[in-house]
Amino acid sequence: GLIKDGVESQLQQLLAEQIELIGIGSKLIRREYPTAIGPVDILAKDAAGHTVAIEIKRRGEIDGVEQLTRYLELLNRDPAIAPVRGIFAAQEIKPQARTLATDRGIDCLILDYERMQGESEQDEGLFW
Repeated sequence: GLIKDGVESQLQQLLAEQIELIGIGSKLIRREYPTAIGPVDILAKDAAGHTVAIEIKRRGEIDGVEQLTRYLELLNRDPAIAPVRGIFAAQEIKPQARTLATDRGIDCLILDYERMQGESEQDEGLFW
């Protein structure tokens, strides 16, 4: 599989810790959810109880949308978790990737790494 660089791995960890960024009431199922074609970065449930697959990139390009599309096709065959909707999350999403994602019914989420990092540090500070 693909090895994530430090920032992408950190974005995944931060989003897992702050899963409500995808919507209030959302709950993390797990990071690196295994599939036959590779792990989905994050699998979650939204407030309505629907499954959400999230693909995280530093820079969101068409290949990332294609990757998430393959995961969604596979995950939606599993009656235990279907229907599964997708969120393509990145620090920056190229216009072509956003257009393709929208066309495929995939939501886009811009991740503010510095803000998320600050939120994580504030959360840790509450317990000291």
